[in-house]
Amino acid sequence: MPEFSAPQTFTIPEDASAVDSVFAFAKTKPAAVVYKRKVGNAWVDVTAGDFAAQVTAVAKGLIAIGVKQGDRVGLMSATRFEWPLVDYAIWAAGGVTVPIYETSAAEQVRWILEDSEAIDLIVENDTHAATVKDVAAAAPALRTVYQIDAAAAGKGVVEELTALGADISDEDVHARVAALKASDPATLIYTSGTTGRPKGCQLTHSNLIAESKGILDSNLGTLLKTPGVRTLMFLPLAHVLARAVSIASFDAGAALGHTSDIPNLVPTFGEFKPDFILSVPRVFEKVYNSARAKAHGDGKGKIFDAAADTAVAWSEAQDKGGAGIVLKAKHALFDKLVYSKLRAALGGQCQLAISGGAPLGARLGHFFRGIGVTIYEGYGLTETTAAFAVNTIGAQKVGSVGKPLAGNSVRIAEDGEILLSGPVVFTGYWRNEKATAESIENGWFHTGDLGTVDKDGYITITGRKKEIIVTAGGKNVSPAQLEDSLRAHPLISQAIVVGDQKPFIGALITIDAEALPAWNERNNKAAGTTAADLVSDGELVGEIQDAIDEANKLVSHAEAIKKFRILPVDFSEDTGELTPTMKLKRNVVHESFAADIEKIYAK
Repeated sequence: MPEFSAPQTFTIPEDASAVDSVFAFAKTKPAAVVYKRKVGNAWVDVTAGDFAAQVTAVAKGLIAIGVKQGDRVGLMSATRFEWPLVDYAIWAAGGVTVPIYETSAAEQVRWILEDSEAIDLIVENDTHAATVKDVAAAAPALRTVYQIDAAAAGKGVVEELTALGADISDEDVHARVAALKASDPATLIYTSGTTGRPKGCQLTHSNLIAESKGILDSNLGTLLKTPGVRTLMFLPLAHVLARAVSIASFDAGAALGHTSDIPNLVPTFGEFKPDFILSVPRVFEKVYNSARAKAHGDGKGKIFDAAADTAVAWSEAQDKGGAGIVLKAKHALFDKLVYSKLRAALGGQCQLAISGGAPLGARLGHFFRGIGVTIYEGYGLTETTAAFAVNTIGAQKVGSVGKPLAGNSVRIAEDGEILLSGPVVFTGYWRNEKATAESIENGWFHTGDLGTVDKDGYITITGRKKEIIVTAGGKNVSPAQLEDSLRAHPLISQAIVVGDQKPFIGALITIDAEALPAWNERNNKAAGTTAADLVSDGELVGEIQDAIDEANKLVSHAEAIKKFRILPVDFSEDTGELTPTMKLKRNVVHESFAADIEKIYAK
């Protein structure tokens, strides 16, 4: 079985914890800016000394209300400064953070609170408080629900806990921190549940430290540790990827800002001017598709498309000895006309981006590298504390997800499944021995992903074992490559390939509501025309067919999409087809749109 191991570059003391860096920075660099907090229209600096004092104050309050070593505390909030403040404070009090997506439904919250036996819950606002009100009684261990934003005639949780902990000494907090062991659980993260009920993934302080050290010991750490560097975090901190990179950025000394205002992300980039960003592929797809749609709407579509092709060609040439004179000249011209404007949309000084959570797609990776914002794609799961492998500066293979971080090993099983081991790999699911035994065998975590690893250690993902479609003719088809290609089209929001036990491969397509108005105008459709009005429109069907034809070039005839249906609505988290990180819940889609799938195969 092919296998690759990355050398170990660090050791983790038995008494280490993920909160140690908060107090270490306060002692060694108290004036260093570790966060930038949005107050009104201004970004206000938060120094290491200030942050440690706030963490200590909130931790005192947690101790005062009875949080003991190992107790679970729920945290349900959008991405904002208070998120890491409360997270670190829970650790400083000796507790275990249980993050909950702010978009979670009441039943999801109920299950997490009940299964984790969280004793307290901190929510963000009145809306979240209302969500959990009816389910709190179903969680027998839960005592109190606190709120970050002050409720009517009340204090916010930071002020409230600070007041409650006034009589607790700093030494009490330091004693709690000193009692922590690297092997202690730091967090229970409930998997987003693309299938079945979420499982509590138990990550230790050692896991989080190994993840941070692995990132910082890679070439990406060179940028993160550069004095004055800053990043804007906008992904949900309840997701392991955003949380792990935030911890690594803090440990590196980078200044972190937060926003959850996704519709105004581009203006916020302009204000904050991040040096690097972390995102998921769908955001990069939207940036590209929006720029392309705007160019076509302004009559500059041919210029944009030529610029995009040139960016991809220039990037591909970097892996083959470099661009020739003609390609260099075209690239320089388009840099002035097109690429500089795209970089400006990311704040103007973004040097690189990190992508995870789902496959990026080689063409999109080449496009962004070609415009001057290299996206370093990584790979990992909640069970591997986020990134297990990542492309890094000077060690990148576009289309792959990079090499394992320090100390980690990858093995490809005989059936193509990716197996992982190392210090970032979790020890098991919370109180679920059966699920743990099914996923970890002889020290190797079975990911459920299919892929390859080359002699240099670069991992390439080819699909999911559980997502493999077996047609009636016995052909095994992995849908990922087809779906990635289709989602790259400006008009397509989501695509799901179907055909299990069917005579051929089909697809369900949803239309991007943001791209549709410009398409309507170009094609002389009435303003306000929706996807539901166009599901049988010849021009729209023809354009989607062109995208299908392009995707089909990537696979064999037996794997190609033969028929498709345009759906009148898009998939969303609210309607249950997407996870908070934009992953398809295939079982939900198959159930909700069963009639549409059957119509693909109707004679």
